Amino acid sequence: MWNIWRGIRLVALSLVLIISIGLLTVWPTSEAQAEYGDVVINNYSSEADMRPPVFPHWFHRIRFRCKVCHADLGFEFKAGGNDISMVKIFEGEYCGACHNGEIAWSVENCSLCHSGNVDAKTDVHNSTLDMLVAPPQSVKKKDAPPQPDKNKKAGKP
Repeated sequence: MWNIWRGIRLVALSLVLIISIGLLTVWPTSEAQAEYGDVVINNYSSEADMRPPVFPHWFHRIRFRCKVCHADLGFEFKAGGNDISMVKIFEGEYCGACHNGEIAWSVENCSLCHSGNVDAKTDVHNSTLDMLVAPPQSVKKKDAPPQPDKNKKAGKP
């Protein structure tokens, strides 16, 4: 009988160990980071020595249609297109229309939103445009098409 309980205990401890290791590999160990499509909103944060808010666009997009925020709540379709301030949010505008403690969590815990890098500019993190268009300073001479050698005579290698 003792061997049966010992076996059960060994199996239970093994499961606890496997689950603990699994949780440690999945559990976040650092500060939140912007994901693809997240919008950094830095209208006033740097001036106030605060971290700018990071809006998780796709987290919201998979739950709501575009019109909920962009038509019903009046958000522009451009990062930085709105003059969002905490006063307006407290008055129920923009994020405050839902983040009021009834529809979604309220805005008392500042670090839930204000998690961006201190001097981050208002922009969409890793937007498709960023991936498709190379900034001019990143084009190197080696990437330019080859130019004919003016010192060589025509027809001779």
